[in-house]
Amino acid sequence: MNGMEETEKRAEPQLIATVHGVPETGSEAPLFSCGCSSCGTAPSSGAPHGAIPAEGSQTAEVASSSTATCNTAPKTARLRAAAPWVRYGAAILLALAAELSHAFPGPVVELSGIPAGFLSAALALLAIAITGLKTYRAGLAAALRRTLNMNALMSIAVTGAIILQYWSEAAMVMVLFSLSERIEQLSLQRADNAVRKLLDIKPETALALQADGSWQTVPVARVALDAMIRVLPGERVPLDGTVIEGSSWVDQSPLTGESVPQEKSAGDRVFAGTLNQDGALQVRVTATAGDTELAHIVRLMEQARRNKSATQRFVDRFATYYTPVVVVAALLTAVVPPLVWGFQWTDWIYRALVLLIIACPCALVISTPITVVSGLTAAARAGILVKGGIHLERAGTITHLVLDKTGTLTQGRPVITDVHLFTRNTADVYQSVALLGAHSTHPLARAAAHFAGQQGRASGPLPEAGPDNGARDVSAVPGKGVQGTVAGARWLLGSARFLEEQGIPMAPASDVLSAAGKQGCAVVCVARDAELVALFSAADPLKPTSSDAVEALHAMGVRLVLMSGDLPQTAALIAKRVGIDEVHGGVLPPDKVARVVALQAQNGRSRALVAMAGDGMNDAPALAQSDLGIAMGAMGTGVAVESASVVLMDDDLRKIPFLIRLSRRTRRILAENIAIALGIKALFFGLTLSGHGSMWMAVFADMGASLLVIALGLRLLRYGFRDRAQFSHHLGWH
Repeated sequence: MNGMEETEKRAEPQLIATVHGVPETGSEAPLFSCGCSSCGTAPSSGAPHGAIPAEGSQTAEVASSSTATCNTAPKTARLRAAAPWVRYGAAILLALAAELSHAFPGPVVELSGIPAGFLSAALALLAIAITGLKTYRAGLAAALRRTLNMNALMSIAVTGAIILQYWSEAAMVMVLFSLSERIEQLSLQRADNAVRKLLDIKPETALALQADGSWQTVPVARVALDAMIRVLPGERVPLDGTVIEGSSWVDQSPLTGESVPQEKSAGDRVFAGTLNQDGALQVRVTATAGDTELAHIVRLMEQARRNKSATQRFVDRFATYYTPVVVVAALLTAVVPPLVWGFQWTDWIYRALVLLIIACPCALVISTPITVVSGLTAAARAGILVKGGIHLERAGTITHLVLDKTGTLTQGRPVITDVHLFTRNTADVYQSVALLGAHSTHPLARAAAHFAGQQGRASGPLPEAGPDNGARDVSAVPGKGVQGTVAGARWLLGSARFLEEQGIPMAPASDVLSAAGKQGCAVVCVARDAELVALFSAADPLKPTSSDAVEALHAMGVRLVLMSGDLPQTAALIAKRVGIDEVHGGVLPPDKVARVVALQAQNGRSRALVAMAGDGMNDAPALAQSDLGIAMGAMGTGVAVESASVVLMDDDLRKIPFLIRLSRRTRRILAENIAIALGIKALFFGLTLSGHGSMWMAVFADMGASLLVIALGLRLLRYGFRDRAQFSHHLGWH
């Protein structure tokens, strides 16, 4: 029996149906149209809302001519919004008047001259007609489909009360039910609007460079890859791209949750939906309208809404059995006592009608999606994308968190911390390392080249890397180093083992190499014409937030495990600095899967729940094996988005304890809501069978339970902001 089909559809907010600007095809529906009957204008399909039509165009003329008429739209919208409340107010007054006519028949006859019973019936039927026709139509449609939803059950109950001549009660039940439906819709729209506000941030137009050299405003759907766009101060970035010219501070909080704007200049990436603050930027487009990071976020949110949590699935299964059971109980209540014990038919039929009102578990079914959606929205506001309620619930139950070192605990960008020179010609060393290192893709070589370039400029101009800049015959040895000729000398840049293999005596470097190993540093060795001339010590610094995150995770009872491909002593040193519980160094990506499986089996029958946080690329197999894969810093990295169940849009590790805290709060509210919904149903079931329940009390209680669980679920929309403030206060989140 699909008795809850309609209720489930109603209970689950349609979150993404009207998000604008990020469709797969790049086209989009207008965000707003006037809708007033006197004007009927709407944005042209060829010029989406927000586009700036050219002077003298027909679109501009239509917009100008209809401005005065469209001014009536706000007043019309207010009148339409107020109309339902006027109907509900009138219906409530009519239902109360019907009750008074029934309670005080003598005065009613004296004042009106109309029989009290007739007047009560007329007022009640009028109240039902004002508010209940929609319910009757929906109930009839459900009956024709052979299903029992709330509309069908309510229609049967009200019709039964009318037949039994409980006029005022029938009217009050229908009015309260219709009123609760309206309030319920408005409450659900609050969660819907929260997501729309979060995602509906991308401009629909862009200022793009044309073939004739002019800059024109065009729809973002018409902007091609590699096109040049200009973003002025105070505007939102319309498309993902790379800054070519200009510098500015950009607010990325809508995507990453970061409260501090990021400085952007030539070479930096910018993302659609972020807010340019104080400088003009010229940007080369790297993603079309349907393929931006914002578009990926929308698709993830759509996927998250479709993926029901374990609690939602349980409630749905429970609801499929609950309604038929209560309906059968109502039928037995109406028939068995009068037939078996000779009780009054009217009394027990009435009790059966009350049971029909509580037969539909609206509060129970609504409580789970509204809570989960609010939790997902709160996470998204903080720059955490959770791919469904099942992952949101699971985050609060993890017992172990596996962390990668590079890019997770550390910044992932090695920096030179110390230099040892074995020659007096420092300028020659710095300039040659800068030139040779520019030909390598290894992060240590790049770090040495960057440092040497900065130091070398103090000794004179430094030519850029290229085929004719003094670095010749350059060849890279993967995983070891790079070699080439600079100014007639043969230079080697790489690991100590690489230089030893090339016959370079490394005895002078033994003390430095030993000390660097103890400190967790890597060493870039430099030789010129078979002679060691320099050692560059490099370290991958810890993120400023790592220690705070580890402290918060320990306070939550989560055991932390570091798995790194670095040398065991380097991994152990990093773990000691931040307080990691368990360390595994020298672990290759394929081995991490086996380590995760071993961790999951640690708790025996109860099985440890293991989350893993990594960059989502080399760690992808382990992320998939873990119970909760968390991709760090996923802005611009599609692999990370696809390989994990949770995506952090920046690399702030403190968002993991935030997610766990949010998950535990969500689970607690889900349990509270289910207890409230079932408790109220059980209470009224007992009251009804004992003869103390009434129809209007049942519908009032059902309405109250629905609104209460919705209100409890919506609290999570505020939880993110308040919780982040607490996190900032206690753990230094600024």
